[in-house]
Amino acid sequence: MARFEAAHDDYSAILLKALADRLAEAFAERLHQRVRREFWSYVPDESLDNVALIDEKYTGIRPAPGYPACPDHTEKGTLFKLLDATANAGIELTDSYAMFPTAAVSGWYFSHPDSQYFVVGRVTREQVDDYAKRKGWTREQAERWLAPNLDYDPD
Repeated sequence: MARFEAAHDDYSAILLKALADRLAEAFAERLHQRVRREFWSYVPDESLDNVALIDEKYTGIRPAPGYPACPDHTEKGTLFKLLDATANAGIELTDSYAMFPTAAVSGWYFSHPDSQYFVVGRVTREQVDDYAKRKGWTREQAERWLAPNLDYDPD
């Protein structure tokens, strides 16, 4: 990508970025399949076609920080510490918890058969205060990271 950008070949740089993003997602999906079938082996005989995979008909979920079920991007910091992701995979977090290189994915695996994706709704001031307390943050810090989910305008 750097070579394309240096050569002002924006088209090729965009295509390569898109390809890298799709490959990262594909490898994450493949790893989740291997976790289900081999590593944790909670559905060793799973046989799903592409439509079923796209429709997420598999057992378990793999939510990711920053997405609707886990809107707090800072949880990537916890995950990166647990995995020592920078040393083990060469992936770094920016100050805003974006991953670099950008063609990277992160998340958690839940294997329980009743696990399902969900969206965190609007969050009240009382919930923000409770979350801030549990995270060891000020209300302002919690409001910053949960801004899209607030059901009020911060002071």
